[in-house]
Amino acid sequence: MQSRAGVTQGAARIAAPALRPALDVVWAALGTVPDPEIPVISIVELGIVRGVAWSEDGLVVKVTPTYSGCPATEMINTLIREALAVIGVTDVALVNQLSPPWSTDWIAPEARVRLNGYGIAPPHVMGGRVDVAGISPLRRANVIVPCPRCASTNTQLLSQFGSTACKAQYRCVDCREPFDYFKPH
Repeated sequence: MQSRAGVTQGAARIAAPALRPALDVVWAALGTVPDPEIPVISIVELGIVRGVAWSEDGLVVKVTPTYSGCPATEMINTLIREALAVIGVTDVALVNQLSPPWSTDWIAPEARVRLNGYGIAPPHVMGGRVDVAGISPLRRANVIVPCPRCASTNTQLLSQFGSTACKAQYRCVDCREPFDYFKPH
């Protein structure tokens, strides 16, 4: 016969199953993670978190980087783990989902407004595939990029690469201010 103390000790050895937050709680936690390069929008609003699901081993988070060489990818993974730890989720598998490739069309409308307020002209909605034959989609489509500061459409492309590879550098001819344009792709 086992003593009452023995039963208590034996019961303590059996780990209670961890409570799993509902997926809407997980999404809300991920929605607090800012993009390291553009802190006014979250990684959820940016559209790089493609899915979350519970598996037997824990939470699976599918992430599509904006492009394969994005220098912020490791920081984003760290921030995801930190945000999920706050809600008690520590068993996380981050899956790099490369297909379909990320598109600026996935950026939430409210994030586009905040991009503009931050001084970055938001990308135009592409709604299709980008020409990879070497012809700039900006030149091919004669895209007019409005200045995020004064809204003038009298702007000039200065460089195909701005502060990061996913942005182009523009200048407003009217207010003379330089600004980044989040390149559509």
